Amino acid sequence: MAFEITYRTESGETKVSVDLSKAPFSRDGEPGSLLDIALGNGVEIDHACGGVCACSTCHVIVRQGIDTCNEADEDEEDQLDLAPGLTPDSRLACQCIPDGTEDMVVEIPSWNRNMVSEEH
Repeated sequence: MAFEITYRTESGETKVSVDLSKAPFSRDGEPGSLLDIALGNGVEIDHACGGVCACSTCHVIVRQGIDTCNEADEDEEDQLDLAPGLTPDSRLACQCIPDGTEDMVVEIPSWNRNMVSEEH
């Protein structure tokens, strides 16, 4: 069963049709996570730690469909506390795994930059 994720950035939207039975889609993030799906479909989301829940650079805001995702665990919540612009619908893309029962809209904030790559 396929569903659609719309990834929104300041420069526009990218719609991705997802069949979770084909996960993983990339090498980063939990299989089937918003990060895994995005990277496997050409949508860039910064992820300084490689998608292992050790930073907050993949912070996204789930604008639609958050109820279809797994609950954030304590490690994810600890990392989210370090993210700028935290909202009640904030998640780490590397840990947020939708179940595919509803289409989603995910905002990738423009201020969410990979601080590791900028420290030169």
